[in-house]
Amino acid sequence: MSANRYSMMLKGRLSFKQGRSLGSILGTVLFLGISIPVQASPPMQQGTQISLDGQMLSAPWSQWQDDSGLRIGIGDRALFFTFGIQLLTANTATQQPIQWFTQPNSQPSTLSPRIISSLRYLDVTELAAQKGWQMKMADSTLQINASTANVRAIRQGKPAWGDRLVIELDRSTPWQTEATNQDVTLTLNAQVTPDVLHQIKTVSGNYVQSVSVESFGKQTRVRLRIPDGIQPRIWSLAKPDRIIVDIRPDSSIDRNILWAPGLRWRQQTVAIGTDRVPVTWLELDPRQPGLSLKPIVPNISSMMGIAPLAQTAQQSQATAAINGGFFNRIRQLPLGAIRLEGRWLSGPILNRGAIAWDNSGNFAFQRLTLQEALTTSIGQQLPITHLNSGYIQAGVARYTSDWGATYTSLSDNEIIILVQNNRVISQQPLAKAGSAGVPIPSNGYLLVLRSNQSIASIFTPGTSLQLESNTNPPELNRYPYLLGAGPLLIQNSQIVLDAKLEGFSNAFAMEAAPRSAIAQTSAGQVLLVTAYKKLNGDALNLTEMTQILQQLGAINALNLDGGSSTTLYLGGQVIDRLPNSAARVHNGIGIFLR
Repeated sequence: MSANRYSMMLKGRLSFKQGRSLGSILGTVLFLGISIPVQASPPMQQGTQISLDGQMLSAPWSQWQDDSGLRIGIGDRALFFTFGIQLLTANTATQQPIQWFTQPNSQPSTLSPRIISSLRYLDVTELAAQKGWQMKMADSTLQINASTANVRAIRQGKPAWGDRLVIELDRSTPWQTEATNQDVTLTLNAQVTPDVLHQIKTVSGNYVQSVSVESFGKQTRVRLRIPDGIQPRIWSLAKPDRIIVDIRPDSSIDRNILWAPGLRWRQQTVAIGTDRVPVTWLELDPRQPGLSLKPIVPNISSMMGIAPLAQTAQQSQATAAINGGFFNRIRQLPLGAIRLEGRWLSGPILNRGAIAWDNSGNFAFQRLTLQEALTTSIGQQLPITHLNSGYIQAGVARYTSDWGATYTSLSDNEIIILVQNNRVISQQPLAKAGSAGVPIPSNGYLLVLRSNQSIASIFTPGTSLQLESNTNPPELNRYPYLLGAGPLLIQNSQIVLDAKLEGFSNAFAMEAAPRSAIAQTSAGQVLLVTAYKKLNGDALNLTEMTQILQQLGAINALNLDGGSSTTLYLGGQVIDRLPNSAARVHNGIGIFLR
């Protein structure tokens, strides 16, 4: 079909101006089709900014071509923040039902997904045509001009369960949501007249502390102050078109979205005893072709450093991720096992729980120690306390190039032994913690003597050394991937929670905090789970998190670093908390699609 015929078919439906990369293909035309495969060839053009009626918004978008013509997609999670589009339950990876100015009991609209690299884009081509949006591309920005709506009225109610705000419109329109801990700002692509603005009466409610409505030309901005920890539910209905804002403790909606083959996004309020807890998790089929799991760190060339999980996932090109094991936040060093493709980036500590896995979908949940020992040429034997670790203990620690290019002393009065090709090369004393980095050889390692300088005489230059290294239990050594955290919560369907056994303090064992965990079901599915607090506002202890995991069907489960580190990431966005509230972390577990 010629470009001219495409243009005739589109006349009056959608205006789309091509960027330079497509000008030689179809000029200024975008053909509207419906068949979208889940996996994609490389995009023809893409970017990270959308100009919506002149307002610049951060949102990934992509353009591609399939058998039906040229298409435009926007990141699925970003569609909520930039347009207000809600994702509904999806049991197929080829269609994503949405709610956007529709009736909940009617057949929902659907958008077709396409995964490109680590992001999932939803095809908005038809939606743009139906709504009369004008779209064009300028470099990395997708420019969208939508018809401006009018605010007819804003009504506020105080039902028994909380607060409700209803914004009546004369047509559907995009809106953006920005939330902090206590403030929610709703920006509508709709204008409000002085007469309507004068008629709006807003008061404090059951949870709402204040409401303000302001006019900004062709935009209307609604601000709400609400208690910390309560998230609003913002959705839309048709006939008449209106936006609903519900403020209630149980505002979380159930989700069950087959996001990609082998990867499902779940959200549900789980009952434990008389309490109810909103839980967000990802359910993975580790035997799905093209899906894999790996530990991720902010900087693979050095174990020093922390970053937001979303940043680490994006630079690793992970599609999804959950925060991982413990670390020293001040020194930004790991405190637990991280094994990547058979290499110990960081060794285990304190017999703590760990998860190990391979590329065939096999997993093991165990408490783990690494037993290393050196034997000299005259038969002297010395145990190694730790490998590549930020955990400090008297004795001999070992550091390899997987730790980084250099080692910086972690305690006073350390003695550094340089070993190359299984032979001692030199000794170097470091008087103060933080002393200048000592190069770590690629064909050897450094031994660090702490609080035991008397054994330095054993390591005279020229001494040959033999190293033995084994995991306990031994079967964990065959797994190329491993991540330690703890405590181990469930093993073979039995609760095995014992924080003291794994070297955790009593305060840690009793603490109530946000929680994250990784688990396995009897069907072999892997669950990446986060939970923050009960509907009554109380945080969760380890026993309660274990009960939640049992409710989700876990037969094996490991607690991960919780508190402010708790973060679940999917497709370019944090999905379980406000992105700006997530703390920086040292490591995580990434999910990769190819």
